[in-house]
Amino acid sequence: MERLTTTPFGQRPVTAGLIESMQAAMGPASVPHLNKWELFRTLCVARSAFGVTDRDLTVLNALLSFHQDTNLSDNDNLIVFPSNAALSERAHGMAESTLRRHLAALVNAGLILRHDSPNGKRYAARGQGGQIVRAFGFDLRPLLVRAAEINNAAAEVRAAAEHRKRSREAVTLLKRDALKLVQYGQDSGAQGPWKGFETALLTIHKQMRRNLAIEELEALKAELENLLDKIHSILTETKEMSGSDSYNERHYHNSNKDSYESELCQEKAKGEVSTKPEPDVPVGRAEPNIPLALVLKACPDIEPYSQHTIRHWHELVALAAFVRGMMGISEDAWQQAQRAMGPEVAAVTVAGILQRVSDIKSPGGYLRALTRKAEDGAFSPGPMIMALLRPEVQAA
Repeated sequence: MERLTTTPFGQRPVTAGLIESMQAAMGPASVPHLNKWELFRTLCVARSAFGVTDRDLTVLNALLSFHQDTNLSDNDNLIVFPSNAALSERAHGMAESTLRRHLAALVNAGLILRHDSPNGKRYAARGQGGQIVRAFGFDLRPLLVRAAEINNAAAEVRAAAEHRKRSREAVTLLKRDALKLVQYGQDSGAQGPWKGFETALLTIHKQMRRNLAIEELEALKAELENLLDKIHSILTETKEMSGSDSYNERHYHNSNKDSYESELCQEKAKGEVSTKPEPDVPVGRAEPNIPLALVLKACPDIEPYSQHTIRHWHELVALAAFVRGMMGISEDAWQQAQRAMGPEVAAVTVAGILQRVSDIKSPGGYLRALTRKAEDGAFSPGPMIMALLRPEVQAA
């Protein structure tokens, strides 16, 4: 097939980039033939390396559909010449002005070439046997020429994505280890800056809600490793200084007593003195009138802290009790919420607070405020969950 021109029709000027793309397209193909859809999917992965957008690729997909064969072959006619109307139809009704912009982007990226006719129309001239001898339209041969480059770029993108995934997994695991060890240190009565550690972990958790780059993830990983070293050092020192099992038993007994006395002081401050502690967990509470699956859909941030899929309400309650510490919610506030709301509703509330933790200045204070509403019979977790399912409503 004869190629007559590579200069643009009308007012479009010849540029250095156009000449460079034309010369590259006239070079040898990196592969003699290739499945066009496999190459297209690979290009979708590597699109950032070529400076094209998903909308540009929508137009390229439409152009490829006008090439009748499944493969792009170097010895075949690779010029397609659809009208704007036909191209728009296959590009999901894209406006003609938008089509022109995306076609120009594909040409500038060196993925296609223009071959404009004398009047700017796209068409093909056929010989006596019906074969195409001359065509004016868009040449797909640059895709064959750059096939190896496209594959290499896609491999680099996939490798970077895998690296980022592994880095994020490492940060998540380190964060989980640090959180559990901090809670262990608090429960065992070891002396250490546990609140400071919880604050640092909460800050890291907020950062991980963003789409972090590899460099940012590596920085968080180093920060967590340093934090874990400090925690291990404190726990090791405490273990070496600890006494017999009877000492641990005495400490556990005193800890419970202090907790109870603190509870009585808080009640006295309200003007209500109780002669015996209330049970930590209410008996006979009904489960929330909202499906567990809906709660997990609205609050996905709590699931990475579980070692398995959450399938039952008691599993969500246990997980909420686990994560409340890193949010700055005290044991006392958590127990009060369970008494006022019931364990399941309290767990739903904590999950909702975790989902919006970056917007809440004091998660512990917020939970106490909701607990007071629940004591007055004026709180239900339903609106909170539905608001999380409709982020655009929150933004409004």
